[in-house]
Amino acid sequence: MKTISENRSFGGTQGVYSHDSSATGTEMTFGLFLPAEAQDGPVPVLWFLSGLTCTHANAMEKAGAQSWAADHGIAVIFPDTSPRGEDVPDDDAYDLGQGAGFYIDATQEPWSKNFKMWTYIADELPALVGEKFPLDMGSQSITGHSMGGHGALTLAMALPGRFRSVSAFAPICNPTNSDWGRKQFAAYWGDEDNWGPHDATLLMQGNGFDGPVLIDTGTDDQFGDLLGTAALASAMVERRQEGHLRMQKGYDHSYYFISSFMEDHIIFHAEALYK
Repeated sequence: MKTISENRSFGGTQGVYSHDSSATGTEMTFGLFLPAEAQDGPVPVLWFLSGLTCTHANAMEKAGAQSWAADHGIAVIFPDTSPRGEDVPDDDAYDLGQGAGFYIDATQEPWSKNFKMWTYIADELPALVGEKFPLDMGSQSITGHSMGGHGALTLAMALPGRFRSVSAFAPICNPTNSDWGRKQFAAYWGDEDNWGPHDATLLMQGNGFDGPVLIDTGTDDQFGDLLGTAALASAMVERRQEGHLRMQKGYDHSYYFISSFMEDHIIFHAEALYK
């Protein structure tokens, strides 16, 4: 693992690191904020999964998570959204290829060699950070934005017992019924019969999540028709899922929206992580 940068931030350290990934076959970069409490021992962990076109840097630099995480003694991990490099397949469209890993493992060429983001986020990166940093990997929560909200919700429900709480900002909630999902699943997995259960609405209809859920979406989200929020809301009601789904008046899909409610999400996760 290489240290790219480390900067003092709200009494803690905001670092950026890279490593060779066996899952993706590429060098991967991630950000990690460690609060001051990490100097004295392992601290709870919050994962932030970013959306389409983003790298590790977008949320790290724009979401404003560090100040609130420092207040509650929580580490925040900011992974990248896909493998990258000259030899990594890509597409001219912004919503496929590099920057659009969708947090799944591709099985179709040319994507299957490198696009193994489920394995990377679920297995490889947690093992790495748990070994290298003072993190309490028994106390984890997860959040994300848009495509990353999709990833956060599906990881939380598909890995029971891993996360104590899950939240999302404007998540893609029903990708199997959206152009933000069907297009990518078809490219990465091929025929629809091969699609995995990586759909938050379908997972909610199944086992749901054994813990609290918080979802915020703006009423003026310019991508609202692609998110499938109503489908997930209905599934949560039918399952009687513990949680809150809030429609925030006048907010759009941007990081201005995310930073406006980041404090709420950090407090929400802190209550679960320290319960």
